[in-house]
Amino acid sequence: MATIREKGYYHWDGRLEERRFPWWPITRTGIQLAFKKKGFRFLFAGQFLPPVIFMAVIYASENLENFKFMVRGSDRIISITPGSFKFFFTFGPVVFLCVMMLVFAGAGLIADDLKHNSLQVYFSRPLRKRDYLLGKMAVVLFFVLIVTLVPGLLLVLSKLVLSGSLRFFLEYPWLVLSILGYSVVLAVVFAFYTLLLSALNKNSRFVMIMIFLTYIFSDILSALLRETFRTPYMILVSIRANLEQVGAFLFAQKSAYPVPVGWSFVVLAALCALSAVVLNTKIRSVEVVK
Repeated sequence: MATIREKGYYHWDGRLEERRFPWWPITRTGIQLAFKKKGFRFLFAGQFLPPVIFMAVIYASENLENFKFMVRGSDRIISITPGSFKFFFTFGPVVFLCVMMLVFAGAGLIADDLKHNSLQVYFSRPLRKRDYLLGKMAVVLFFVLIVTLVPGLLLVLSKLVLSGSLRFFLEYPWLVLSILGYSVVLAVVFAFYTLLLSALNKNSRFVMIMIFLTYIFSDILSALLRETFRTPYMILVSIRANLEQVGAFLFAQKSAYPVPVGWSFVVLAALCALSAVVLNTKIRSVEVVK
């Protein structure tokens, strides 16, 4: 007669090992998945075209004798100043390329988890809600900083190397901090902006469209409201204009809009706060019993 064995479950007496950076596997996976998307590598490589062009301008400014035959009075036209860096960082097409990169890299960060009910899997491990959100946010921070902060610092270094002196740095010792500050502001704002839209819908394709259209529509709506109400304060509706305002302040340049820059800081901070509230509501974590 065959022996009947009872199949049961046994309590695990092991010890949960807490990692120092529990969010890192989420970030690493998000970055890897972004590069696997069709066309993303080409778009990512395109982010470095503006810095290459700017570096060519820096080279031309340091070798004017080789380019005077092309442009009359080039010694007055080609001049690298903090205003040049402000223009580079806040130039509309450059910021737009960054948004397009986030369309592919950030749309599915939370939307895909909501679609596949993956949150239960995440929080079945010793993972807190803040670690989950930090891991997702770090994906956006990685991509934005690598196409803003890294090229910006390299451009300053290129200027010093091509000039053969530290004069530019001694004249503008705060420029590196300006590049760091604006890159961080841009990265944090876009991180909250991307995760907010990603958490509002389970369809990542719909989120991709929303990331693109919300950015564009805010600019169009701002222009319409300015024409309607005849007040420059309507630029506060535009994400691009607010970032440009902040950029002008951080690079010690005059703003293109007659609006106190403090209002732009308030608007961007409000956007981040709203995103934090929505994310805290949408992402529900469970306690892991140890």
